[in-house]
Amino acid sequence: MAFANPSKTAPDPEFAARLLAWYDRHARSLPWRVSPSDRLNGMVADPYRVWLSEIMLQQTTVQAVKPYFASFARRWPSVNDLAAADTEDVMKAWAGLGYYSRARNLKRCADVVAADHGGRFPDTEEGLRALPGIGPYTAAAIAAIAFDRRAAVVDGNIERVFTRLFEIDTPLPSAKNEIRAAVHEVTPAERPGDFAQALMDLGATICTPKRPACVLCPLNEGCLARLSGRQEQFPVKPMKKEKPVRLGAAFVAERSDGAVLLVKRPETGLLGGMTGVPSTNWTVRADGATGARSAPFEADWRSKGVITHVFTHFELRLEIFHAVVTGAPDHEGWWSDSDSLPGEALPTVMKKALRAAFPALFRKGPA
Repeated sequence: MAFANPSKTAPDPEFAARLLAWYDRHARSLPWRVSPSDRLNGMVADPYRVWLSEIMLQQTTVQAVKPYFASFARRWPSVNDLAAADTEDVMKAWAGLGYYSRARNLKRCADVVAADHGGRFPDTEEGLRALPGIGPYTAAAIAAIAFDRRAAVVDGNIERVFTRLFEIDTPLPSAKNEIRAAVHEVTPAERPGDFAQALMDLGATICTPKRPACVLCPLNEGCLARLSGRQEQFPVKPMKKEKPVRLGAAFVAERSDGAVLLVKRPETGLLGGMTGVPSTNWTVRADGATGARSAPFEADWRSKGVITHVFTHFELRLEIFHAVVTGAPDHEGWWSDSDSLPGEALPTVMKKALRAAFPALFRKGPA
């Protein structure tokens, strides 16, 4: 098999056939996926489960998503069930998965599909992109996997595969259009959903970032990066910028009976709509106030050290203070007892803050 940069030569007509034959033998078993054998027996993909998995998988690993997907699918087995759910319950179920705007958009999208589309997802990329939280990649993935539409699906795994196959040396993200054009050119009209999932599996299991198993790859004969011995040099990435460090403070107020004061963060912005302890107004772009003097009300605040949490675009260093308070301080929020805390919609950074005050808390939870 031989093929070169798709902008210069036509792709091998057997490209899709070779990849699909490999997929039929080696497809990963995933809870949201219809396997090749099940598809042969007439089973079709559930658009709701495809959509749910694709939203969860954005910037998150398959292993991290599996338990969340199982929990959501069990609790809300259809898009109409999710639309009928309380938003706070959805946020609680999402807590720990990160990138919380996805959860807010997940609920909004379910509401729109239930109210405006009779509980049925649009079956085209254009129709899907009109829904909340669905961008070009997600629309293409759902259209292909759930509805067998011929769509160019390009995630991080597929970017890696194609930059190596064709030695695309344009750095990411500038190379995205070039990669998408190459994927579009080789995507078959038949089984486009399986083709997209085959590329995902190839990148996840064979064409890995380090030490790719080229000898096992069904496309290895024509891979330009393999022929030149430069597999690990692709994809080309721009130089990493050092992440800025933001400062802030968080305050764990404990009542005499052990309950903790919690507040709901604003619906917009970082960690929007999630639950946490009172904190100063740190943002992606600015520090928040620090020190015990920035506490939301007077109490005997004691330092519990500093926690560090790395977000996508910055590192947060949060001073943690703890106080046992009496009476009812003049502050919005509610008191959550120790039995209720694990069920609150707490993002990981807030679990870290609580763990700093109560080391045994969330011991088995995410770091």
